[in-house]
Amino acid sequence: MKITQLTRLDTDPGASVRGTAGQDTAVADDGATKRRRIRRYVVSGAAGLSLLGALAWLAHAWFHSGHVISAERLRIVRVQQGHFVRDVAAQGTVVAAVNPTLFAVATGTITYAVHAGDTVTRGAVLATLDSPELSNEYQRERATLDSLNAALEHQQIEIRRQLLTGQQQADLAQVAIKAAERELKRAQWAWDQHAMSERDYQHAIDDVSTAKLNFEHARDTAGLERDSVVLDLRTRRLERDRQSLVVEGLKQRVDELTLRSPVNGMVANLAQPQKTRVAESAPLLTVVDLSAFEIEFQVAEVYAADIKPGMAADITLGGRSIPGTVTAISPEVRQNEVTGRVKFNTGVTSAEQPGLRQNERASVRIVLDERDAVVKFERGSGIDEATRALYVVRGDRVTRTPVELGAASVSEIEVLRGLSPGDAVIVSDTHDFNNAPELFIGN
Repeated sequence: MKITQLTRLDTDPGASVRGTAGQDTAVADDGATKRRRIRRYVVSGAAGLSLLGALAWLAHAWFHSGHVISAERLRIVRVQQGHFVRDVAAQGTVVAAVNPTLFAVATGTITYAVHAGDTVTRGAVLATLDSPELSNEYQRERATLDSLNAALEHQQIEIRRQLLTGQQQADLAQVAIKAAERELKRAQWAWDQHAMSERDYQHAIDDVSTAKLNFEHARDTAGLERDSVVLDLRTRRLERDRQSLVVEGLKQRVDELTLRSPVNGMVANLAQPQKTRVAESAPLLTVVDLSAFEIEFQVAEVYAADIKPGMAADITLGGRSIPGTVTAISPEVRQNEVTGRVKFNTGVTSAEQPGLRQNERASVRIVLDERDAVVKFERGSGIDEATRALYVVRGDRVTRTPVELGAASVSEIEVLRGLSPGDAVIVSDTHDFNNAPELFIGN
């Protein structure tokens, strides 16, 4: 192996290290150099300030990014002042104004003479109900009435006989008075002639007094007999009249076993199968009057207190609008709704509008109130009388503003406090705003 020997240079006294002194060049420090240096400092400072501003803007935008909403999501309307119509809209169906249902007056077997859909006239026979129980009851009560009539006639004969007897007693008593007075005259003559004893004379006087007393009693007895028999006769007549009413009611029920149409119209439905035994008061069939129709509608119960019979209504049926009037509103609430009726002002009938059918769908708009110079705006979903704050747009800034709203219609709502005509209000859904007091509108 060959070994190379290294020699340290620092051990050589004559060796030395080269510096950078030969590379430096002397430069003169004049005014131009100073200006260039100042410009360099100014440009560097401006660039730094611009960078800081950009960073601050980015930080501000990042901090407020959650409070910026897109204009495309918003539906903005203007607050106006003008004519306000408070109304309510409801859905309804066409129903016959008169649609009576016939019921069984007694237990029996039903036999129909018509079918569902048949056209009938008033008084036409629709069905018969065979009820032996009712017929037998009618016959029994009628026989009882005949018996009471016969008893009344017999009582009248007895009354006449009693009256005649009483009158006879009174007449006989009067004749007895006359006979006693004649005997008294003869006794008086004989007494004057001293041809009669005092005892016989006094007896003749007593006979006259007795005859008069008998007459008075007979007359009073005849009057009492007359009053008594008249009262008995009245009692018998009342019994007969009571039974007559019973028979009359049963006769009416027997006549109702033959069911007749109460109106001109059509048989809507048969409630029972043919030849079926039905109970008393069971529904049998329904007849609808096709000469007049109404709209039966359902509306939320909150409007029930505001809707009154006689209010104007607008009916949309078959693509055309027809004026109407509210005729009734039910006091009963079912599933948070109440039922009402609206009639046509123009008297629409099946003949005037052949396409009008039972249970056809229709829309009803009822006018509740009309006023002028009302501050209002077009309402959106979720805005009603209970709303207490709205978002008002001013430029690109949106502010949550407390408000007080009044009456609401189908399309508009009244402003009581908090908004002025010309204000721009957001009426679209604002649940995503999370009740933020201030927002910004972005593009």
